[in-house]
Amino acid sequence: MAFVEGLRAQKRLFWWLILLSLGVLGLYMYGMQIVRHLEVLFPMDICPLDKMYLMRDNFTGFLQLWARTEVLTCTSWGAPIIWDGTFDPDVAQRKTRQQNLTIGLTVFAVGRYLEKYLAGFLETAEQHFMAGQRVVYYVFTDLPAAVPHVALGPGRSLRVERVARERRWQDVSMGRMRTLSKALRGRLGLEAHFVLCMDVDQRFTGPFGPETLAESVAQLHSWHYRWPRWLLPYERDARSAAALAPDEGDFYYHAAVFGGSVALLRRLTAQCARAVRRDRARGVEARWHDESHLNKFFWLHKPAKVLSPEFCWSPELGARPEIRHPRLLWEPKEYRAVRN
Repeated sequence: MAFVEGLRAQKRLFWWLILLSLGVLGLYMYGMQIVRHLEVLFPMDICPLDKMYLMRDNFTGFLQLWARTEVLTCTSWGAPIIWDGTFDPDVAQRKTRQQNLTIGLTVFAVGRYLEKYLAGFLETAEQHFMAGQRVVYYVFTDLPAAVPHVALGPGRSLRVERVARERRWQDVSMGRMRTLSKALRGRLGLEAHFVLCMDVDQRFTGPFGPETLAESVAQLHSWHYRWPRWLLPYERDARSAAALAPDEGDFYYHAAVFGGSVALLRRLTAQCARAVRRDRARGVEARWHDESHLNKFFWLHKPAKVLSPEFCWSPELGARPEIRHPRLLWEPKEYRAVRN
């Protein structure tokens, strides 16, 4: 076993040296885009066999991690990484109905983000998000009267919560944790058992079901899931509460999707909101705003479940063999239009 692991480590080192050399050459000649095509040459880690047959949770039963041996299906702390083919969606649906749960989905649609993205987000959510389950949508917006009417199925409801318009889009991003913390201590926390928090500039394209639920859930960032830790865009300014040292961090998580139980999310949002306030008091702003603080939280408090990039994919990356059925796609980023 040790001999096989040694060969695997040497193989990874060889491919990283090749990738690094080609990447530097590509950056010099053609710019960053070439690196995105080269990164697929590097083989991903795989889950040890002794872990593959043991993982289960309250929503999926036993996971079939051996069904996807070409990708990493577990973490070093024993949490599953959910890929298409590793779970039975029918079992997940049945187990969730047996628990009589209400699932919350929160989304912020402030300023032009509402006009540009909210209708598409909600309409596709009605088609694909937790189909057959009891769902409550929470839309946080500065324009409640402009929220579009979307026909909802049985057992599904929508709440609209007013938030103040911020001067900068960065303040909207960093204020999200504070707003969610308050909502989770109020009505949202009383009527939902589990909550998923998402960005509005996305659309559902496939089933997004109870297999995504757990005590705490993190989403692998589709632009960074193949990169080594030293290349991940963690906050490095030691003055920031979000800072991670060079030897810290597991994966890079995307703030476009995160969630968990109400109790866990109360802790997460309150801790991130405090960290943002502390940074402001010091005159510091984390590079990736609330996402930087989210990554710090998940480094300190490991997620119970990690979602593969299939659950939040960027079409700009094109087709990849390991991305079989994307569930949620980024919409085109028109920052000049929506952040002005």
